[in-house]
Amino acid sequence: MRLWHLFAVLFFCCLSFSFAKDQNRPLAPGRRRRGKKMVRQGKKPTNSGYNGSSLFTESYKGVQEPRPNYNVLPGNSGQCVFKGITMFDKTVWSPKPCVTCLCANGEVACSELQCPLLQCQLKFQPIGECCPVCIDPDVSENSGDSPIPNDPSYGTVPHVHTGTDESLRRDKLRQEEERIREKDAERKRRKKQKKEAERLKKQMEEEERRRLQEEEEERAAAVEMRKRMGEHRRQEEERVKKMEMVQREMLRAFEEAAERAQRGLREEEEDGEEEENDTVFLRGDVFQMPSYQPTPESLPPLSAPPPESQGPSQEEEEEEEGVYDEEGKGVKEDDEESQRITYALPQGCTISDVIVSCENAKLTSIPALSIPELKSLNLQGNAITTIPGGAFNGIPNLEWIDLGKNKLLSSGIDPQAFRNLKFLTRLYLDGNLLEAVPRGLPHTLQELKINENNLQEIEENSFEGLRTLVILEMEGNLLNEGSVNPKAFAPLSDLTYLRLGRNLFRTIPQGLPPTLQELHLENNIIEEISEGAFNQTQNLNVVVLRHNNIDETRIAPLAWIDHRNLESIDISHNKLHLVPSFLPKSLVHLGLVGNKIERIPGYVFAHMEPGLEYLYLSFNKLDGEGVEPESFFGALNTMTELCLDHNQLTSIPYGINEMTSLHFLRLNNNNIRHIGEDNICDPLNDEDSHLVALRLENNLIDARKIPPAAFSCVRSYSSVVLKPQRNK
Repeated sequence: MRLWHLFAVLFFCCLSFSFAKDQNRPLAPGRRRRGKKMVRQGKKPTNSGYNGSSLFTESYKGVQEPRPNYNVLPGNSGQCVFKGITMFDKTVWSPKPCVTCLCANGEVACSELQCPLLQCQLKFQPIGECCPVCIDPDVSENSGDSPIPNDPSYGTVPHVHTGTDESLRRDKLRQEEERIREKDAERKRRKKQKKEAERLKKQMEEEERRRLQEEEEERAAAVEMRKRMGEHRRQEEERVKKMEMVQREMLRAFEEAAERAQRGLREEEEDGEEEENDTVFLRGDVFQMPSYQPTPESLPPLSAPPPESQGPSQEEEEEEEGVYDEEGKGVKEDDEESQRITYALPQGCTISDVIVSCENAKLTSIPALSIPELKSLNLQGNAITTIPGGAFNGIPNLEWIDLGKNKLLSSGIDPQAFRNLKFLTRLYLDGNLLEAVPRGLPHTLQELKINENNLQEIEENSFEGLRTLVILEMEGNLLNEGSVNPKAFAPLSDLTYLRLGRNLFRTIPQGLPPTLQELHLENNIIEEISEGAFNQTQNLNVVVLRHNNIDETRIAPLAWIDHRNLESIDISHNKLHLVPSFLPKSLVHLGLVGNKIERIPGYVFAHMEPGLEYLYLSFNKLDGEGVEPESFFGALNTMTELCLDHNQLTSIPYGINEMTSLHFLRLNNNNIRHIGEDNICDPLNDEDSHLVALRLENNLIDARKIPPAAFSCVRSYSSVVLKPQRNK
């Protein structure tokens, strides 16, 4: 019996020693001692835990708790030191969100919370919580408020309801009806746009057909005109040959008459007969011959008809012209041919109908012509320096004179030179040495060109009396805003077209006529557009400001925004860094090629009515961030032609797939790598294809990775240019 007691005592001692050894053994990661409670994240002990029996608030019940995974850190026995802070045994703390640490026998065990896998479609992570929770999709969709998590227990799927199921169903039905109505309205709108596009297409085709027909008629008229001119030239050559033959006959007749006269004089001297007159008449007093030997210089000009008193008889005319019948008798020519009048022209000049051309004929003065029915005179490319007062007296019905590329000086033009030309409508003086606008121009003038001269000043009375002038060109001179009198254009009450390019203007010239519709100021040094630059020109339709020094900060906000007729502006090759704001409301065509534009601001086209149709932004510096989602707002339904080539774009810009009227799109020579299925074409748009041409060459696109439906809105795949692409 004692032996059994002794054995029992030894067994109890062994068990006690084994238990004490287990108490000092470190905790394995992810395990807890039996009988010890761990607090969850965010819970603190109710007392300081000095007696080792800390009390913790009871966690949520019925919620599956994720198993912590503790990482044991070395520490002192009994107490723990964590980041310089001493913790008592059994102390629990959270050094950072979703991490819980425990001090156990001088060792620190930390566990990061593992979130459970949720089996739901919509998840939400509340503020301050570590794990997401499930939400009811019906509630979040209909209420419009932020989802509110349910019980903070982990692993549960809360459902938040803000009303009864019946109200939710009614809301969903109402939303569905609204969506259907919106879809029907959108379908009707697209159908209307489609009909309008078809109408415009038919109209364009009709205009194209009419244009082709007009071009064909013009070509036929040109061919007919060339044929007539060729026939006229042939007749002229025949007439010249005929006149040469007549001249030879006349010379021969003169020589024979002179010989006979000398022979008669010798016979008279021998016979001793004296005569009062030394004249001898030949063949029935046809020609009255002088008593001396004639020379070619003394002969009458071919253009002058013989005097009536000395005209040849009918038989002599027939004999000289060599027209005979079968019996050898003379035959009369047609009355029309016999009455044809010929004119003497300087060498190098030609006449065709009512047009005389002396182009590049090496003339040094205005030729003396006497052709009353003449309408056009071309004297281009000569060395004419002066125009005397009666230069055009013999051709008073002129309508067009071209004196370009001569050496005319302002002092060499007589003020009365053009006074008698009552029908002159076009006068070209390009390429001369004029320093001022000629005086005394006729009041009937409609077109005046003084390009490429040395004009230095436009005075107040330079255009006095030119009320009917419609077109005025003064490009390539030395004009500036200070040398043009603000009242100079006042007499031009019908002027609609003005060209002042290639001068020295720094600002828009003042005093432009109210009737002006088209203004060209390219190749100047214009730096700003002031607020009152176009105040008097409310009829302006086209403004060209290419190759100047304009930047967006020097364009006044009210310079042209209220113009209702200004449809085309070209500010290409300037110093713009942004697409200018405050553009005209009526703008249709905008040229911005060759600037330094890096960004298209949002809503910059939103105020335009009906909307921008042509936008040219080639050769700028647009990159991936330069085009905003709202950049093309206001032009999505009107944009017809968009050029973004030769930029630095890395992707297809926003809004292109929403342009329902786009026909031409240029994106070549950029850095585009990827084309999505809906970047260019809207897959939800069931309208007919509208893109006519699409250029994407010289980018970084891999054609094998392009989705099949990427170009579904292009009328023909042959219109898509993808090759070549640059090496990546």
